[in-house]
Amino acid sequence: MTTILNFNVDDIDAKFVENLKRDFAHADVEIHLKDGNTPLPMMSDSDFWAALDLLDWSKDGEDDQVVEPLVAFLTELPIASIYRFADLLSEKLWKLDTYLHARIFLNDPDEEGILSVDDFLYTRCAVVANGRAFYEKVLAQPEFMPSDLTFEPLLYVALTAYKRKTGKTFTPVHAYNYETYSNKEGWKR
Repeated sequence: MTTILNFNVDDIDAKFVENLKRDFAHADVEIHLKDGNTPLPMMSDSDFWAALDLLDWSKDGEDDQVVEPLVAFLTELPIASIYRFADLLSEKLWKLDTYLHARIFLNDPDEEGILSVDDFLYTRCAVVANGRAFYEKVLAQPEFMPSDLTFEPLLYVALTAYKRKTGKTFTPVHAYNYETYSNKEGWKR
């Protein structure tokens, strides 16, 4: 049975949470946030890629400056859009987390068949950071996975934007676990 509760966020306190736990122990909770009668704008997949186009590659080598236009843009959006950006990023990184995409590293004689989970994640970040066309090409054709590109700073864009907007630390629960080897289906051979 599904129970729908409507309440204002201002009404949530420790007692409210304790009562929820008591009355609905072990239940799954789904939260939809509405600002009055105005639906929250959701960042679409196209919006995500348009936002990534804000990365300033003319500042290559100065990672904070490369990501700054994207961070500034996200800071101006509703908080829900920052969360959505993080979720869309997690999905794209997860989809690239496959044996076929990692094979370029596993077959590298210098690496002796050992995959650095961090380097593979940062390479997947670089694929996403290089835009929709490159991402879709690499996703469809794993042989185009680059072995010499990384862009770890992409992982911190949403965190930085959230901190700048709210003054609080961003502790997301991503839609997808993007850590290397998390895409179980993608690692089946």
